[in-house]
Amino acid sequence: MTLEEFPAGEQKTERMDTVGDALQEVLSKARSQRSLTVGVYEAAKLLNVDPDNVVLCLLAADEDDDRDVALQIHFTLIQAFCCENDIDILRVSNPGRLAELLLLGADAGGEGAAQPPDLHCVLVTNPHASQWKDPALSQLICFCRESRYMDQWVPVINLPER
Repeated sequence: MTLEEFPAGEQKTERMDTVGDALQEVLSKARSQRSLTVGVYEAAKLLNVDPDNVVLCLLAADEDDDRDVALQIHFTLIQAFCCENDIDILRVSNPGRLAELLLLGADAGGEGAAQPPDLHCVLVTNPHASQWKDPALSQLICFCRESRYMDQWVPVINLPER
């Protein structure tokens, strides 16, 4: 899809829903293929060792996280590294929905002694050495590139609720 297919105004919401749906599909496939890396520190380790295998970086934060200076420093460093290595980045504004998708809603915010996993950074990697041919991933990559052309280097999307 190109930007011309979605003129400014009322169709912008429809385009964002389409991108959100594509992201849900990519996450579902990547989860089933075990090609996700979850967590800021785990992501940093993978980016250091094998950046060429990363096809998409998601940074998830809500309003409370926006006030976390340490997390914002991590985000800035990850964004800089991704830009330097031509890795597409998306910012997800509703980490609760991302948690539902990645954890299938199982104890995402439940009780217990175990600390919930860090879902602030999620990397999608190639499941194999060959290129991952996926229309939903292609749509996300196209969206990221079009956003960069409009000087929006880290586009923010909202995952659709169920």
